[in-house]
Amino acid sequence: MQTMPLFPLGTVLFPGGLLPLKLFEQRYLEMGKTCLRDESPFGVCGIEQGAEVGTPATPFEVGCIARIVHWDMPQLGILQIVAQGSERFRVLNYRGQADGLLVGEVETIANDEPQSILPAFAACVDVLRAIIEGVGEQRFREPLQFDDGTWVGNRLAEILPLPLPTKQRLLVLRDGNSRLAELKEILNTQGLLS
Repeated sequence: MQTMPLFPLGTVLFPGGLLPLKLFEQRYLEMGKTCLRDESPFGVCGIEQGAEVGTPATPFEVGCIARIVHWDMPQLGILQIVAQGSERFRVLNYRGQADGLLVGEVETIANDEPQSILPAFAACVDVLRAIIEGVGEQRFREPLQFDDGTWVGNRLAEILPLPLPTKQRLLVLRDGNSRLAELKEILNTQGLLS
């Protein structure tokens, strides 16, 4: 179990994923500065209730530990960071500080093991390749692992324009093939697979 600041967002961070963020609220500026100074992580959680700004939102129970891998301060009062997801975690409890920052007691959830791509999911790999060619490899941390079903599922889940509850459900799944099976069904329903 560990204690860390929580950052409730309208998106979901997956293990291995990159998340660009612009920090401007004082509570998150302080969090970012502390994480940079101490080389410490923070927790990204999807928002179950509430909004990203203003009154602290209620986070979903499962989130992803994030570490800052790049930062810039283009002007005073704005900190731009890129965070990379590592392990998933479960929030055991949390409290709001006086400045509105949420701090939680969390336990890590083991990441899914790498899995060979099953033939049934080859079309999902093709979709991800096409997306990466379209948006550029800079949105994805090297190495690109198209032969790993867990990596492919995580990257598809984070990049596809899916509703937050769907992304959250995909994050909670404990198996890469289960995640790919659900993503394949979503892609089929949307007519994106031939």
